[in-house]
Amino acid sequence: MPARSVIFRLLAAAPLCALSACATTAPAEAEVAALRSELRTLRASQERLQDRVARLEAHEAVSRASASAEVPAARPVPVKVEASPAESLSATPELAVVKLKPRFEPAPRLPTAVAVVEPDDEQVELFISPVAEDAGASGGATMVAAGDDAGEEKDPDLLQAEFDKLVNMLRTGNVEGGVERLQRFAAENPRHPRADNALYFSGLGQMGLNEFKGAAVTFQRLIDSYPAGDAMLDGMLRLAECQMRLNQAADAKVLYTRVVTQFPGTAAATQAEQRLAALPQ
Repeated sequence: MPARSVIFRLLAAAPLCALSACATTAPAEAEVAALRSELRTLRASQERLQDRVARLEAHEAVSRASASAEVPAARPVPVKVEASPAESLSATPELAVVKLKPRFEPAPRLPTAVAVVEPDDEQVELFISPVAEDAGASGGATMVAAGDDAGEEKDPDLLQAEFDKLVNMLRTGNVEGGVERLQRFAAENPRHPRADNALYFSGLGQMGLNEFKGAAVTFQRLIDSYPAGDAMLDGMLRLAECQMRLNQAADAKVLYTRVVTQFPGTAAATQAEQRLAALPQ
């Protein structure tokens, strides 16, 4: 019976002990949680301070670098010391060192990307005037005659006025007279700047008179005598037109092709391409 009373007493005291233990540990846990929260706040504040210090140090370094760049370094001022005459004679002068290139330097390499192509015989003949050949073949008599003509040279202004008058004859309707006078002008003044133009306009007049055979001869004379004249390309186109009128389409095609290949990019080449495209294949 006494043992049973002791057990009952212990069972009654157990809940009291548990309540007292909970009452003592609750304040301690709350204090620990508060301390942990304060520690986290201190750590965050320390990180912000460290970040600010790093930014200030970087800004200060940049300021020091820019200040040193703006202020140039002081150059030493050379001091000229004059030596006595005896010292200047005995002293060895300072000579500048000059590096000379080797005597036999290899020649620079020439660019070989673009191949050099010799002109064909047709192009060479195009720029050789037959006037010089005729003058060389005729001997001394021709040269004497040329000298006589040179002594009686006409005024260039008068020749220009005569040329304009002859071209105006074609425009006003005197085509036959204009053609004859223009060909005579070219024959009498072969070195005049308008000689090739005189042949060209006379050929146009012959075409207007439907004398295509004679016009072809005139244009061929223009091409052969003045290959570098300003009327040569137009003369080639007109010669091809005459050949078409004379049923010589093959010759006209060859001439058009020659204009396109030898004078690319010119207005005459563009016209020749168009006329080649219009020819029957």
